[in-house]
Amino acid sequence: MNISKPEQRTLHALAQGGHIAVLKDHTKFLDAECYTRDGYRLVDCRLATFKRLKKRGFIMSMDGQPYRITRAGLAAVRAQLDNR
Repeated sequence: MNISKPEQRTLHALAQGGHIAVLKDHTKFLDAECYTRDGYRLVDCRLATFKRLKKRGFIMSMDGQPYRITRAGLAAVRAQLDNR
């Protein structure tokens, strides 16, 4: 499956324990921000990236909580070295 670099970076941050916080109006999304597990904001995660990941089923929100990665998202993300 073809996944762009910003989507890949976002999925990798989510796979390590990050989340996506969404600002929305009553019916539409206004802005999306991805946070790593350390609390840093990922610059590559834009509203368009969020919508593509949501459309493909790679991220999901349960009970009004922030969006997290799904099993399909974990299967789609390529392995990367963690440079810690």
